[in-house]
Amino acid sequence: MKINLRWQALLALLGFGLVLALLSYQTQTAQIQTANLCATRVPAFGGTLAEGIVGAPQAINPLLSDTYPVDRELVSLIFDGLTRYDENGQLVPALAQSWSASEDGLTLQFQLRQDAAWHDGEPFTADDVLFTYRLLQDPLFPGPAALKTLWQSVAISQTGPFSLEIVLPTPYAPFLEATTRGILPKHALEGTTAVSLPSSAFNRAPIGTGPFMVAPDQDWERDHRLSLTPNPAYWREGTQIAALEFRFYPNEDALLSAFAAGNIQAVNRVSQAMLPAIAAKPGTRLFTAAEPYYTTLLFNLTDSGAPALQNVAVRQGLAYGLDRDKLVDEALNGQGLPLEGPYLPSSWAYNPALLTPYASNSITATARLDEAGWLLPEGGNVRQQDDESLRLRLITLNDATHKALADGVAAQWSAVGVAVDVVTAVSSEDLRNSLTAREFDVALVDVSPSKDPDLYDFWSQEAIVRGQNYGGWNNRRASEALESARNLWPLAERKPFYDIFLRRYNADLPAITLYQHVYTYALSDAVHEAEIGRITTPRDRYRTLHDWFLLYQDVTINCADNTD
Repeated sequence: MKINLRWQALLALLGFGLVLALLSYQTQTAQIQTANLCATRVPAFGGTLAEGIVGAPQAINPLLSDTYPVDRELVSLIFDGLTRYDENGQLVPALAQSWSASEDGLTLQFQLRQDAAWHDGEPFTADDVLFTYRLLQDPLFPGPAALKTLWQSVAISQTGPFSLEIVLPTPYAPFLEATTRGILPKHALEGTTAVSLPSSAFNRAPIGTGPFMVAPDQDWERDHRLSLTPNPAYWREGTQIAALEFRFYPNEDALLSAFAAGNIQAVNRVSQAMLPAIAAKPGTRLFTAAEPYYTTLLFNLTDSGAPALQNVAVRQGLAYGLDRDKLVDEALNGQGLPLEGPYLPSSWAYNPALLTPYASNSITATARLDEAGWLLPEGGNVRQQDDESLRLRLITLNDATHKALADGVAAQWSAVGVAVDVVTAVSSEDLRNSLTAREFDVALVDVSPSKDPDLYDFWSQEAIVRGQNYGGWNNRRASEALESARNLWPLAERKPFYDIFLRRYNADLPAITLYQHVYTYALSDAVHEAEIGRITTPRDRYRTLHDWFLLYQDVTINCADNTD
């Protein structure tokens, strides 16, 4: 048989051409598909946000943290109380679901949440609350005496697995603030007494119910760092950042160096001294919020104070003689907020309409001092009355900030004819002793008012003898208003009494509030989508943590048609 090679060759060529066509078609299709896909970067889970802070914890325990700033920061993140204050200064539920007061105002009934759990998974119950409050009532409890006295004055009983009752000796509305203190887990501290509580291993690896949990197997005393992980029961929508690590530094220089080197991405509590260096670092974001305390000039209105201060016109003249904005700018790098009166704007008792705004006015200052009979002699620089010079002793702490403020006050009052001798106290204890002994005419002090507007221990007549009314302001109507307000539970009934108090305070001017403190938090631009709003407790700065992230990942998406 004769083989026709030409036809076989032709068929082979046709087949080869078909294969090439098919391959070409597949290649073109793949190119078209590739052309419809895009690579993009999206947030990725992971990474640790390293936050630096000056100092180190002593004991991470809500019963022992009052005098330690770092401890208070961590306790706020790890523990919950029965109640908490919202950004409007009002109590809202935390571990308590609800509460009520009896008609006679003596009994508080608490209903607790039944869905709360400790970080180790154990359920939260009234047993934990009773255990915590019994420690506070123990005569050997090592905490502040006033705290122990408060809790020893009440009777506490458990009325059910998720309910309890607190009976007070007299109606006392400010008591509810005490229920914001963090609760301890009974099962993790079984057998621990008030005496042994400070040495408990629990304080180095605590278990709470709050938004962050202490990661296991850590030794922050040795490593100078503590890792916290988000509590999934709190962050139900999840977080992109895997952990928050606190790193503890001995001083601000070490903290600044760590931030400049990129070893940490956040600086907790930027002081006014640190601010210029932090702000100069490229890629730094600064967030500021009002702090819950202020600095004031307290007048000594007792016989041990300068006689001139007994005249309210002199005190008003001194108020008008101050340029508080200038003081804040020069001594604090602008890190202070204007404030009048004894209440913070976050308090529901705050009422600026009842307070005189003492804007700097040298003409009015001069007029008030002249009205009081303190006149400048011809050619003189210091005001006089009956051959007595208007000279004041101004006491303050001996640190850079307070000394700069005191010197600024002295210079401004000198400009209106008032001589000031600045006296510095070496320590807070020395300052407190001088205040108690009333060895001052004017005192520059920091005030941390309670979140409840009860200022009885600061300004009542009783507080002159047993309290912190160091200036000795003796106003019967103001004192009675404070006493009446603390005996009522409804806010609407308490508010009118605080308005009375504010009117008397404004009329007598026993102190001049200089400014409200500012908290500054620094973040590197390595932390993305971070926004921080009002901060009333340390945990508030992480309110939007679910949006923050550190890492990206590349993903491919279909971008076929994005044209209109």
